[in-house]
Amino acid sequence: MKKTKLIPMMGDQVAAYAMRQVEPDVVAAYPITPQTEIVMSFSQYVADGKVKTELIPVESEHSAMSACVGAAAAGARTMTATSANGLALMWEIVYIAASTRLPIVMPVVNRALSAPINIHCDHSDTMGARDSGWIQIYCENGQEVYESIILAVKIAEHKDIQLPVMVCQDGFITSHAVEGIELFDDKVVKGFIGEYKPRFSLLDVDHPVTVGPLDLQDFYFEHKRQQSEAMDNSIKIIPKVFKEFADTFGKRHDFSETYRLEDAEVAICALSSTAGTAKIAVDKLREEGHKVGLMKPRFFRPFPREHIAKRLSPLKAIAVLDRSESFSGNGGPLFTEIKAALYPERHRPAVLNYIYGLGGRDIFAEDIESVFRTLLDVAKTGATDERIQFIGVRE
Repeated sequence: MKKTKLIPMMGDQVAAYAMRQVEPDVVAAYPITPQTEIVMSFSQYVADGKVKTELIPVESEHSAMSACVGAAAAGARTMTATSANGLALMWEIVYIAASTRLPIVMPVVNRALSAPINIHCDHSDTMGARDSGWIQIYCENGQEVYESIILAVKIAEHKDIQLPVMVCQDGFITSHAVEGIELFDDKVVKGFIGEYKPRFSLLDVDHPVTVGPLDLQDFYFEHKRQQSEAMDNSIKIIPKVFKEFADTFGKRHDFSETYRLEDAEVAICALSSTAGTAKIAVDKLREEGHKVGLMKPRFFRPFPREHIAKRLSPLKAIAVLDRSESFSGNGGPLFTEIKAALYPERHRPAVLNYIYGLGGRDIFAEDIESVFRTLLDVAKTGATDERIQFIGVRE
């Protein structure tokens, strides 16, 4: 067996380490719990001379993303990091970054949005930004955070994508948990991402361009269509990046990860760290003889609808766990996307929605096991309760 050296690191430290290996030209950031340790750790690399990055401490997250937009428009490989209210404060500029097709990479440590004030994990921050035009990757553990940041740079800068990318991990659950991480060689990482060659630069006076002009009804619609097509095209391009990553590092990635789904009759869909807890429940119920499985979507934007539908449509019933509430009265964000993806299928499983974990409320394997048992009943009887349900909340 191949021996793998594992280094104990927190999820935030892992993100900073990946950023050190990428060595962006510019990082502009403002501290916010539980993201602070990412830029704090990265700033130590800057202070120690381990990277040549221009680190810009700013007065707010709005300023951080504004500085990133300026740097990226000038042709610099650019990164930042944030959480929750920090992301919300960036809102205006987050849209500008995507609309101007700037390949900024931003680790986001998921945290509940106020009010009430809460510093713990749910996905309301990035789900609120799901339609901003950023690609979104969700990570179960520190290893995925590390590898996804490296992947994100390659994806964002691809000449036929040119979109910013959020790499999301669960606040405190993975950001401050210590796990064994397999780290890649610096030179191999640098070789994989390559030298950044921007298509345009504000500093190229011989080939002048305009970035962010007034764009009224004469051209705005066309620019939005181009942005939409870039996101849609990324579905075809990202698998090529996956293959190149696998060829380089021996690690395989896909739009989703499945666990014991091949012969399953019912399954749960969950993002990020909760998928790890769900695997425990799957194993227990498998020991009892129940055909249960798990799907963990990795990419929420672009939403890989055909990929998801192909894997879920053969099932009898599924439950989608959302760690955010859309307040639409029609279910959480992941639920509505999955249900829409399944709609064209000839065979559609029953789809239940559960809201859980808001504000960092723990979800346990026993909670997920209970959901599975409900799904098994639905598969057997066909009777389903399509109301939005909540796990672990007091009545």
